[in-house]
Amino acid sequence: MLETALTALEPVRGSCSISTYTGEAHTFTPTAPGRAPTLITSCRSLHWMGRPEVLDMADRVAAVNAVVAIMGDGSLWTHAADWTVALRGLIQTYLGEERRAGAHGTYADPGRSYEDDLADSAFNDVNEYRFAVARAWTPEDVVGYLRTTSFARPALFADRHHEFEAEAFGLLQSHAHSGVLEGDAEFTVLLARRPGDAA
Repeated sequence: MLETALTALEPVRGSCSISTYTGEAHTFTPTAPGRAPTLITSCRSLHWMGRPEVLDMADRVAAVNAVVAIMGDGSLWTHAADWTVALRGLIQTYLGEERRAGAHGTYADPGRSYEDDLADSAFNDVNEYRFAVARAWTPEDVVGYLRTTSFARPALFADRHHEFEAEAFGLLQSHAHSGVLEGDAEFTVLLARRPGDAA
């Protein structure tokens, strides 16, 4: 994924320098002196991390005027389009009612919002931005996406994964209009700074 991201960014990065890091987020340190990050982003992944520890790390290593951006638009599991509801129902017929997550467990609401976590961190000057997003998926796109999720990854289905994918593809084709599945979402961006930092 990092290689794909770097390839996509190369033609548009201009004079900006980009470096990557693989490992536990809370253990990150800059690769060289003077390379403190000015932007730290997380999209749909912060809920898998030790959120206070990650925000402490950001405070420790980030530049004085750094921004923490937390973004997301939910997942297909939570969207309420006819086709996503039907797809969730199909997944549940294979895996049970509860949403799967992690290696062997089910999803548990964290009990705290990102706003609560940010309020307790050094980055407690928060602005929220919401953007309406209209997506057009093909059935193939959705089946591919499902393979990357914690709630419908192939290992959960064991020897029934091929059967599930075939049934999911048929379900999605039946809901598609001219081969397209539409989904409206709201993309939320929280931009957090240390109090008093310049924008």
